[in-house]
Amino acid sequence: MSRIGKKPINLPAGVTVDVSAHNTVTVKGPKGTLTQDVNPDITVAVEDNQIVVGRPTESKRHKSLHGLYRSLLNNMVIGVSEGYKKDLELVGVGYKASNQGQVLELSLGYSHSIFFALPESIALKTETPKGKNPIISLEGIDKELIGQVAAKIKSLRKVEPYKGKGVRFVGEIVRRKAGKTAGKK
Repeated sequence: MSRIGKKPINLPAGVTVDVSAHNTVTVKGPKGTLTQDVNPDITVAVEDNQIVVGRPTESKRHKSLHGLYRSLLNNMVIGVSEGYKKDLELVGVGYKASNQGQVLELSLGYSHSIFFALPESIALKTETPKGKNPIISLEGIDKELIGQVAAKIKSLRKVEPYKGKGVRFVGEIVRRKAGKTAGKK
């Protein structure tokens, strides 16, 4: 039983859902519009201000698709009504972040600066509070796209376990390792 798939998705005020004949779901809200192609085996219906996702059989494949598409549709509804935000911080001496429009410029301890172009649907903001680590804020309506962009930025300088330097999410806990110790004999 897919417990997630069976839960209906409540639609907030101002959000409309349109299901086409080819199983393409379009969600419109105050922040924008998102579309998702749904597997033809899975049924999507809008009933009294709720989205209900159904499956034809109890096979393992249908159960997994049931939960997957329910989660994707729920993320779309939250995205067009509230939006998503991810904050990254740069931990390290001399690490800097700045932006010119949709181009993010990062100085991460390499011999050159890294220029990273972001998609138009993501709002980018960088700030460097005095005495604190630089912060990169990503905002948008597509949860999958924001996560993908944040992961790509993190991969430019992974957090190392000895000093904790690198790009990480704000509030992320990094497991630290003890360094080498010279033992006496």
